Amino acid sequence: MSVGRIICGPDCVAEGAAWLAANDAGMARAVAAVGEVPLRLRADGFAQLLSAIVSQQVSVASASAIWGRMEAAGLTVPDAVSRASDDALRAVGLSRQKMRYAKALAEASIDYDALREMPDAEVVRELTAVPGIGVWTAEIYAMFSLGRADVFAPGDLALQEAARILYGLEDRPKERALREMADARWRPWRAVAARVLWAYYRVAKEREGIR
Repeated sequence: MSVGRIICGPDCVAEGAAWLAANDAGMARAVAAVGEVPLRLRADGFAQLLSAIVSQQVSVASASAIWGRMEAAGLTVPDAVSRASDDALRAVGLSRQKMRYAKALAEASIDYDALREMPDAEVVRELTAVPGIGVWTAEIYAMFSLGRADVFAPGDLALQEAARILYGLEDRPKERALREMADARWRPWRAVAARVLWAYYRVAKEREGIR
């Protein structure tokens, strides 16, 4: 089964944004409001997923500080995390739960090269089998680390709120409703639609004076 379209640069995002604007009036308004849609590609591999675990339920500043300590201690590769004592992991700022998740990821033996060739649904299944990696994290990894063009993360609160504002909805759409909206309106460029909505969320909040 094909992995589908891969976003590999700004031209791909621009193509997707143009398609969305031509096929959805709301997206046309959002694209006009945000201008250039961000690329947001990242590296793939163990460190990217470990960083996502570190970032769960803490502020951006706290996550950055913890990650900096982990890099300084050499705790961003599987072998080092597997061998690390609880004291060493606690010293860099990991909670007991995140220690367990980090160890589970290090010992999961994920074939990161093979993920690049897997269909989107299989990527999500493979990653969510690891404790500490939920559907949202797996979908974000597929979008930004693997460049998948037609993956969406409807559990993201900013995407839900952006959709509410953009389409004038009375309430913020729940995960299921937003997934259905994405499926119906934005295929085959759902990952670009997500980029547009995140960018639009920032524009809308700045317009409302909310930080």
